[in-house]
Amino acid sequence: MSFRADLHCHTTCSDGTTSPEELISIAKEIGLSGISITDHDCITAYKTAIPAAKKAGIWLGSGIEFSSVDEGVSVHVLGYDFDLESPALNALCAKHIKRRKQRNQKILEKLARKGIKVEVEESETDPIGRPHIALALVEKGYVGSIREAFKRFIGDGGPCFDPGEPVTTDETLEVIHKAGGKAFIAHPHLMKAQRHIAKLLEKPFDGIECYYSKCDPNQERRWVNKAKEKGLLISGGSDFHGTIKPGIPLGCSWVGQEGFEEIFETHKWK
Repeated sequence: MSFRADLHCHTTCSDGTTSPEELISIAKEIGLSGISITDHDCITAYKTAIPAAKKAGIWLGSGIEFSSVDEGVSVHVLGYDFDLESPALNALCAKHIKRRKQRNQKILEKLARKGIKVEVEESETDPIGRPHIALALVEKGYVGSIREAFKRFIGDGGPCFDPGEPVTTDETLEVIHKAGGKAFIAHPHLMKAQRHIAKLLEKPFDGIECYYSKCDPNQERRWVNKAKEKGLLISGGSDFHGTIKPGIPLGCSWVGQEGFEEIFETHKWK
């Protein structure tokens, strides 16, 4: 079987429903050769993922998905092949955990003002996301699905949404590079402000996530061509979250061996 690596997946350390060890096990089971765990704003998963990957014989490259804002536009940045011990990167993760906790509290307060009272457990090291709040709304019977929770209450621009204190894209890129890593624009296909991408590509990004779960092949081709035109690296992944997003299976988007090796030159384990 040919080499396939899914470079965009999430675990219970952020907003996924699969533990790092379970994710490695699934990757092995479905025949993936490698993965990168890109939890939101945290790298806690690697404590248990590295030994699990070594045991399973799966390549694991360091990864993270940072939330950022550029000129008022939400930009997700994938960081790859960075030093997990980087003080700058760990400081940014801590900053995001504080930001998320404050944001989550504001969202819960806005829900409470509407008579909707839910509780979510916060870890000291791993930031919870809006999907956790959405799940709590489902479990309490306020909505029938996670999708409905976002649509009615906590989605971007919704009545109970709060963006939190933003971290700039420029700061995010600087930290990833300081940690020895590479920075990629995540899922540009989904960005609402498509006109803004030209401005983003003037920044020191190293690559573009061109292959993305169930994306139109024509769109993927567009971003592959753009990456080649700009001399940028190409990444791809499913954005797997487990049962919280059941329509996105692990491995449905991936890169081959050449793409994996171009991205992960230093911080990879097997």
